[in-house]
Amino acid sequence: MKAVTHSPHPAVDVVLPCLNEAEALPWVLARIPAGWRALVVDNGSTDRSAQIAHDLGAQVVHEPRRGFGAACHAGLTAATAEVVCFCDCDASLDPSLLVPFVDEIRSGGADLVLGRRRPRARGVWPAHARAGNLVLARLLHRRTGLRLHDLGPLRAVRREALLGLGLTDRRSGYPLQMVVRAADAGWRIAEHDVPYLPRSGASKVTGTWRGTWQAVRDMSRVLQESPLHEGSTR
Repeated sequence: MKAVTHSPHPAVDVVLPCLNEAEALPWVLARIPAGWRALVVDNGSTDRSAQIAHDLGAQVVHEPRRGFGAACHAGLTAATAEVVCFCDCDASLDPSLLVPFVDEIRSGGADLVLGRRRPRARGVWPAHARAGNLVLARLLHRRTGLRLHDLGPLRAVRREALLGLGLTDRRSGYPLQMVVRAADAGWRIAEHDVPYLPRSGASKVTGTWRGTWQAVRDMSRVLQESPLHEGSTR
C-alpha cells in the first residue's frame, strides 16, 4: 500500500474523524489527492487505527473527548492549509471527490461545498438514517431558508473562515451547526451529488434507531440557536 504524501505545507488538509476504522483506512488514505495532507483524528480507537494511519503517512491527531464534533474540531484546529476538507473515515465516501469542491472554494464560486450522498447499493443508507436526515433538512430549511438535501460529512471550506464561525457543538450536531452558522453569516453554500458506498464496519452514529435519534436530538438543539452572525464573515 502506497503511503500518502506528508507535506509540511499541504495544499489542502483533509480531516478524517476516526474511531476503530483500521479496515477502512488503507483505502481511504490511498484516495487522498497528491499534495494534500490527511489528518486522521483518533477519537479513542481500540484497534490499530492510529498506528495504521501513521504507517501510511497520515498525520495522527489524538482527541480523547468522545464525539464526532470533538474529533472534527480537533482536526480543524490542527490544520494549517488555507482550505480544509472533511470526510468520514469508513470508506463510504471517496476523498478524491473533494477536488472539484476545493476548486469551487478557491474560484470563489462558494464558501462552503457539501456532498449530497447518493447510495450505490441497497442497504447502504438505512431507512431510519435517511428519514432522520430528511427531517433535519426540512427543519434546516425552516430555520435558514436553505434547500439542501443532505447534511453529509463530505465538505470543503476555508479554514480561517470556518474557525471564525466559533462552532461549539462537539457531538453529532457539529455538521449541522457548521451549515446553520454559515447560512446566518451569509455564506454561499453549494451541494453536489457524490456516490455513497457500503461502509466498512458498523456505524458509530446512525447504524441504529437509537443512534439516529441521538443524532437528531443533538442537531435539533443546534436549530434552536439564535443567529450569532450578521452579514458575511468572508
